[in-house]
Amino acid sequence: MVKGLKEVAALPDPVGEVTKMWRRPNGLLVGRVRIPLGVIGIIYESRPNVTVDAAALCLKSGNAVILKGGKEAIHSNLALARVMQEALTAANLPRGAIQVIPSVAREATLELLKQDELVDLIIPRGGEGLIRFVAENSRIPVLKHYKGVCHIFVDEDADLDLAEEVCFNAKVQRPGVCNAMETMLVHQAVAPTFLPRMHARFREAGVELRGCPLTRELDPQVKPAAEDDWGYEFLDLILAVKIVPDMDAALEHIARYGSNHTEAIITRDLDRAQRFLREVDSSLVLVNASTRFNDGGELGLGAEIGISTSKLHAFGPMGLEELTTTKFIAYGTGQIRT
Repeated sequence: MVKGLKEVAALPDPVGEVTKMWRRPNGLLVGRVRIPLGVIGIIYESRPNVTVDAAALCLKSGNAVILKGGKEAIHSNLALARVMQEALTAANLPRGAIQVIPSVAREATLELLKQDELVDLIIPRGGEGLIRFVAENSRIPVLKHYKGVCHIFVDEDADLDLAEEVCFNAKVQRPGVCNAMETMLVHQAVAPTFLPRMHARFREAGVELRGCPLTRELDPQVKPAAEDDWGYEFLDLILAVKIVPDMDAALEHIARYGSNHTEAIITRDLDRAQRFLREVDSSLVLVNASTRFNDGGELGLGAEIGISTSKLHAFGPMGLEELTTTKFIAYGTGQIRT
């Protein structure tokens, strides 16, 4: 946690950055400047490191934060809040800029979600049930991330050695996270060559495979995939596998079952790579790389407060810039409206 604090402290301060300036025909100089969002409420489960990470990111971006953790870590969260509030006081900053709600009751969460005149944004971090509860009960704008149903499409022109390494990493390196691959789509032209070797490697790592009928024809050991398996976030060593006839079918599958989180294509064809980047509607779309890179630190943001799969006002990992908005500024020399 201390290491994370030092990393956030070393990041550039986004507040006050002028992002653009332009001059109007009447001589008025107009610009946009970054400002804090205001007061951010963060509702999360377990993991007291989130208390410190979230507080640091909000403070660095000029926001106040109200933290509502779960019952699993209430004592740790309150202790960490006291330490951080003492540090704020020592730095001549408002002690109340970081607050932890001392109750674990659901009623406390509901009361926070009613404070639309005092709180500017709610960020829930946790399972799909928590996020849906917050979204359904909040009067305050909510940044949502329901689940990460991430796909990799192995194209007909893929480097199969590269595809094997990328797909294995995306599923096995850390299967219980939101940016792990949950469904692997394979072009029918390479499936007979690629799937036997890929399946063998997955089985060695303890991955349970659930496939479409065509996949099972190639490999009868694969369990039949149920309809619910497409679009399911396993968060475990379980992988759905589907053979598709072409790229159109892969794009249609992702559009139907994806969660706007992370998708990747493995291909050597630049035109198909560019089409995939253009047409897939997810917060991160990759070419020839693991879905595990959808992370603020890995993308160069320094740190993140979560990954948004909604588009207002941020889409993808939320770093310091995403915890700010912009306002217009204008410099005049006496201009009047006519």
